[in-house]
Amino acid sequence: MRTLAAFVIVITVLCPVAAVGAPPSGQAADRTWITDVTIISPENLDDVEKGSVLIEGDRIITVERRKRAKKPTGARVVSGEGQFLIPGLIDSHVHVTSLPGMSDDQAKNNPEIVRQYFKQVPRSYLYYGYTTLVDLGVAVNHTALEGMRQAALHPDLYACADALVFANGYPMVFDPTTTRFQDYPNFIYDPGQASAIPPEYKPQDHTVAADVARVKNSGGICVKTFFERGFTDKMHFPVMGPLVLAEIRKAATQAGLVLMLHANSFEAQKFGVNGGVDVLAHGMWHWGELDRNNELPPEITKLLDEIVERRIGYQPTIQVLNGELSYFDSDYLRMKALANVIPDEMLKLFNSPEGKWFKKELDDDNTPDAAMVRGYEQGPLRRVRQVVAYLAAKDANLLFGTDTPSGPIYGNLPGLNGYLEMQQLQKAGMSLAQIFKAATIKNAREFKLDSQIGTIEPGKVANLILLKKSPLESIDAYDSIVTIWVHGRTISRDSLAANSGK
Repeated sequence: MRTLAAFVIVITVLCPVAAVGAPPSGQAADRTWITDVTIISPENLDDVEKGSVLIEGDRIITVERRKRAKKPTGARVVSGEGQFLIPGLIDSHVHVTSLPGMSDDQAKNNPEIVRQYFKQVPRSYLYYGYTTLVDLGVAVNHTALEGMRQAALHPDLYACADALVFANGYPMVFDPTTTRFQDYPNFIYDPGQASAIPPEYKPQDHTVAADVARVKNSGGICVKTFFERGFTDKMHFPVMGPLVLAEIRKAATQAGLVLMLHANSFEAQKFGVNGGVDVLAHGMWHWGELDRNNELPPEITKLLDEIVERRIGYQPTIQVLNGELSYFDSDYLRMKALANVIPDEMLKLFNSPEGKWFKKELDDDNTPDAAMVRGYEQGPLRRVRQVVAYLAAKDANLLFGTDTPSGPIYGNLPGLNGYLEMQQLQKAGMSLAQIFKAATIKNAREFKLDSQIGTIEPGKVANLILLKKSPLESIDAYDSIVTIWVHGRTISRDSLAANSGK
């Protein structure tokens, strides 16, 4: 979050301001007829048939679920023979204005790399089929978000706006005391910390009601807040109590906003369930005193059953942990896919000794790489996979979100991180159908966007993906994209790669 302010000028120069949900610049074909394609729409996976889809302007006009339907007059034909058509994917947990893998000093010293990276960000999401994003930025620069919506090619971008951060709690605790209240303007005033809050910040300006109103007035579709005591030896962050969360719940409901809670521990998720949140924005990789249990303890299964019964949205975000592990995995930076989503100069920086700077933040005592990997696999990764497997078996309300990038690490890169997250979800026990629904219809319904996106139906926005393989048969189908339609505009996948020269 500290890097955000440094890049405001970079992003706003790249992208002038646009309205929420505006279609990409460039005129869409008047009529496009995608014909003889296998149509896979998540609202009815029992009805997967070969057919044709008519796009007119930015909307789906007709869906013909029969072979060789007659071509409409004047339509441009796109043959989908042997291919599969799905709705555009939705990642409901991103941070598009955060910079991965670079320290503040590296960013200041390499402005051209920063410029190239942010220019590529929307294209990288589209490269992997993400036509809609929900940004959960904490200290948000609204001009930067609006600017990115006006990039020549971009996904639809919605946001939670400025998060409700408990005074001096996570994540504002990482900022210097001299600037943290400026950096997190939508903080929740805590009377018990009055002496630790600068006097110019008045309690009446930072009530829950005032904070939620700011989110609503800035165009947010969701409210994000946090329950995070800290990490390892730093478990002293201030956290809100149940009464404060109850106030947030009430205000979010009145404003018609989705309530999301950053919660990656058993304690935090229990707090969120008891407080009636809509979405738990992380998997449960910390079990507290139950960490050493090899199987799911009854205390946790009881909580998970409540999550299932109440249909609380659940974002596993397993790739957050694998993003950290990328510093201990020599194969990660050798992946050819990285060159498709970030500039070459950024990749060179990551491969340099200076590019590994964050590794010391994760391992300050020079633990061997193999031991670090083993610790993650036997600890937090094992635990979150067990939780996801349990929820998947109960057909919980699993949502697709990646937390890209989850911090200043190079292991969570735009677009590609979604594909890697899907691999992790499958490994954890989610079926291909569950993953497909989580990234389409379930996200659309949870964030109240299902009247516009999430399925292939007449009247919906023409955000569509054409693939060589079926996502119901293999996870690598999501890396077999041929064409993307955003608001009816046809985009070749190859043209979106960072190394495409376009």
